[in-house]
Amino acid sequence: MFKKILIPVILLIVGILMGTFFFGESESTVMPSPNNLYRSSGNDGSSLNKEKTFTGVIHEVKNGDLIMDAVRKAVPGDLIRVYPGAYKETVYIDKDDISFQGVIKEGEWPVLDGSKELNDAFLYSGNGIQIENFKIINYKGNGIMGQAGNNFVLRNNWIIDAGVYGIFPQFGKNGLIEHNVLTGIEDAAIYVGMCDHIDVLHNEVFGNVAGIEIENSRHCLVENNLAYDNTGGILAFVTPGLPIKTTFDVIIRNNFVTKNNHENFGAPGSIVSGIPPGTGILVMAADDVIIENNIISGNDNAGIIITDFANGGAEASNDPDSEPNPDRVTILDNFMIDNGNNPVGELKALMMTQLSTTGPDILAIGGGEGSSIRDKDRYRTWGLGGFGLPGINSTSETKTFLLSEPAEARTITKKDLGEMTYYGICSGCHAFDIRLIGVPTNVIQMIYKDNPQGIVDYINKPKNLREDYPEMPPQDYLSQEAKIAVAEYILTLKK
Repeated sequence: MFKKILIPVILLIVGILMGTFFFGESESTVMPSPNNLYRSSGNDGSSLNKEKTFTGVIHEVKNGDLIMDAVRKAVPGDLIRVYPGAYKETVYIDKDDISFQGVIKEGEWPVLDGSKELNDAFLYSGNGIQIENFKIINYKGNGIMGQAGNNFVLRNNWIIDAGVYGIFPQFGKNGLIEHNVLTGIEDAAIYVGMCDHIDVLHNEVFGNVAGIEIENSRHCLVENNLAYDNTGGILAFVTPGLPIKTTFDVIIRNNFVTKNNHENFGAPGSIVSGIPPGTGILVMAADDVIIENNIISGNDNAGIIITDFANGGAEASNDPDSEPNPDRVTILDNFMIDNGNNPVGELKALMMTQLSTTGPDILAIGGGEGSSIRDKDRYRTWGLGGFGLPGINSTSETKTFLLSEPAEARTITKKDLGEMTYYGICSGCHAFDIRLIGVPTNVIQMIYKDNPQGIVDYINKPKNLREDYPEMPPQDYLSQEAKIAVAEYILTLKK
């Protein structure tokens, strides 16, 4: 009997060894698909698995090649597979339905290294873009930035010291951001800006100013993320002065938000530079936010802060179209412990007026109406006197905010291109009539009146002409069309 079992086992082992010898070792890749966004359950529990058999072309990029050469050859439906190696470039994608897949072999990844000379690693404006399995390091601007692309998947990337933002989709609809690790970002590691129907799942963010930021966006789920050692862990807020004026319908649940006590190293003048260290979750002027089943611990300032523009440090709060108050914020069951041990700034002064030796688990300050909390007595709370009881017990019926069908592919006019480029690239440093990091936009208008080409020339090759402002990094990777569009947009922009 023993021999009968042993012989097949030996033959199996010999077969495996021979296969490895003749065909080489396997690589950590997955079979390509056009876009595997639709693979989970919908809000109603129905399957969203709409993958089709891959029919595109696989373009292989190996160490020493340029990823952009493959992008130029690719057509919608193709896969660009990138092997381990060092790639120093900006990958600009203005085509639809292109997937990028890094090959991980014996622990080695494809690495995009900006060497603190390049602005962005991936910059896409196409729809149906998928980017997975890359390490992105040492960029000055952004790791992965999307401008108006719908139906995107950004998965399983390491992004380290990538400048202002790590992952930054903007003006996008129907997107999935999952299983990424990000650190060393001076603004937000994951920044969802002016988007709709986005899921942010299973990411690890640490050592950043802001871990995860939902800004001027709607229908967003932030779930099962680990946010620690940031200045602020998870943020949902409205930034005034942007074309989309609201943030609402956001669920923040099942996250670990712990020890977000990192010093704030945000660029002076940016909104996040005002986030006090020790902030777990911050809601500023956002509406219909639900905070449920999170573990929020060890945040020295406060576990949850709910505030309006005036108390949240939004200096541009004179935007008359941006409603400044957080309304209908719902706090369900959360586990909160060891928060508020070392409040700073105004909260420290408030602590003294409360005759308390520690700060709160939850602080609500400023305006807002219709907010509620399930069990106020389970936490140390300040300013929640007007909070009622919630009308719901759980958000479990909402499995995802992804759409059950792909969002319609967005087409971009020249005006759209100028607006998106301005708000995606320029507005982080240039406000219309107040100083942020760079010169105000109305000053640029006076300098370059009727001269959009002058702005384009400066974009290509900036010169630091003012000692009191930092040097602007060149944006010469932008297409000529995008540069002239944003220059013309800047010259026509009104407050």
